[in-house]
Amino acid sequence: MSPALALAVALQVISCAAAVASPEPVPALILQRSLPLSGTHLERLKEHDRSRLARKGKNGAAAAGFYLDGMPGLYYAHVKLGTPSKEYSLQFDTGSDVLWVSCTPCTGCPTSTELNITLEFYDPNSSSTSSKMLCSDNRCTYALETGAAVCNPSDSRSSQCGYTNTYVDGSATSGYYVSDTLHFDAFMRNEQGVSSSASVFFGCSTSRSGNLHTDGIIGFGKNAISVISQLKTQGMSPKVFSHCLKGSKEGHITV
Repeated sequence: MSPALALAVALQVISCAAAVASPEPVPALILQRSLPLSGTHLERLKEHDRSRLARKGKNGAAAAGFYLDGMPGLYYAHVKLGTPSKEYSLQFDTGSDVLWVSCTPCTGCPTSTELNITLEFYDPNSSSTSSKMLCSDNRCTYALETGAAVCNPSDSRSSQCGYTNTYVDGSATSGYYVSDTLHFDAFMRNEQGVSSSASVFFGCSTSRSGNLHTDGIIGFGKNAISVISQLKTQGMSPKVFSHCLKGSKEGHITV
């Protein structure tokens, strides 16, 4: 066994409704670092998760692959959004709910990282599947209930659903919600990969401040607006995920 330190953390969010096994494939997010990988141990972990899902009755369980780069203690998932799809490096965060990306135009948004890596910007006008979310949308209502949306009482029901998010380090982002296609690779239990996608809503950041030198953040919190909750609502995954981060700079997430 590799001497690298392995840390496995499992998080299960229990809903008030009775859990019902979905006949749909169960996606898994495969996270990898940009540094050299051994690969062998990660494959064992993925096989373990596939077996575990099979025992739970998740026949035909799939793994949705999102590759990860980063530095010690900080992970970035490579996520594709829009049509045609465009890839973004999003900081992975289990302590927040909102997935957001920098949009054009954006006030105070950095254009490159501290390592001079050019950051990507999402342009809703360049995606044929993008649509703005209005205050009258039920999804905006969910976001309002969690405090992650902004619709002033004086706003018309046809007004755009805004958002604002402040993190513990004082960094902040604000903008509006859009709905678009999230693309991922689905790996079935027989390890055959197929392209898959789902419609999700996320924040389109038009203003940023603080230490947020990334394309955006993908939140894996328990509220209805998180990606995992949206996939659960669409019957694409249970409201459960586990992740394993290894000292050998590799890891994965199973949804």
